[in-house]
Amino acid sequence: MKPFPLSFVFCSLALAVSSRAGETELFNGKNFAAWQTPGKPWSAVSSVALDASNPKAFQTGSGTGVSLNSADGKGADLVSKESFGDCRMHVEFCVPKGSNSGIYLMGRYELQVLDSFGKDAVSVHDCGAIYERWEDNKGYEGTAPSVNASKAPGEWQTFDITFRAPRFDAAGIKIAPATFVKVIHNGTVVHENVTCSGPTRGGAEEEVASGPVRVQGDHGPVAYRSLKISPLTAD
Repeated sequence: MKPFPLSFVFCSLALAVSSRAGETELFNGKNFAAWQTPGKPWSAVSSVALDASNPKAFQTGSGTGVSLNSADGKGADLVSKESFGDCRMHVEFCVPKGSNSGIYLMGRYELQVLDSFGKDAVSVHDCGAIYERWEDNKGYEGTAPSVNASKAPGEWQTFDITFRAPRFDAAGIKIAPATFVKVIHNGTVVHENVTCSGPTRGGAEEEVASGPVRVQGDHGPVAYRSLKISPLTAD
């Protein structure tokens, strides 16, 4: 593949993040109107906390405010009805011990959600990682977070993401890659200007200019209480 001109990539990044449009809350804690109907529905609860008898599970309170995949952790993935390209995202999530989820920007590029608390060394499989790609039954590429910023299981955590969609010319040829311009995990910068040569493992294969947000819901219990997204446009 012909390399992308670095001057084009970084000049365009500055333009892409220079202004923002209106903010959309995809997880409102009450219903799932912003999402395509999943095969195994998620539910709204008022709170989650580690189950004292089983730290790999949640105890929940009845009510609204928090979106939960399922008690057994085998819910469906959620896919947003709306598509996005360049964007900023604020995500608030909580996992019990050992649990796993992920946020796929454009349905293609995964930022990993995992219980990685206390690990001295983190990899492309840990929380805050840009997940690996996959070919011929082998993983490759991916970017580990620069530091392990994970909180303990049962604590609420945050991602603040600035993302730039891939660019295509008039003939549909990709001329600049998808880029995580910045990822902040629990207040700590863990990625800056990390490019993705293509979709990460499990993402939709064909790259496009915009796509839906996908939230993984079948790898263990996970709760979200916010996923705010703001499209970005160049001046």
